[in-house]
Amino acid sequence: MSGPTPEAAELVQRAAGVIAAKHRGDLAGAEDLLAAFPGEQARTLGFYLLADLALGLVRASSGQSMDDLVRELSLLIAATAGRPPAPS
Repeated sequence: MSGPTPEAAELVQRAAGVIAAKHRGDLAGAEDLLAAFPGEQARTLGFYLLADLALGLVRASSGQSMDDLVRELSLLIAATAGRPPAPS
């Protein structure tokens, strides 16, 4: 399997930038980066590819199967649903 195209890589980097900006408290920067996506489909693709890459890194580091990792993530999401977000 080949790597992402330069266009797809740019979308992934932009998605990562949104998350980084949010975590450092730069909400205006995160909004600007979100607005810089050429459309909803590109935004969705960027965040999908970023999630896939991040899960792949965690899988490689933990040695878990992707199914086990996704199951654990799903349980974590279900357990925290409805709770207010933790302060950053």
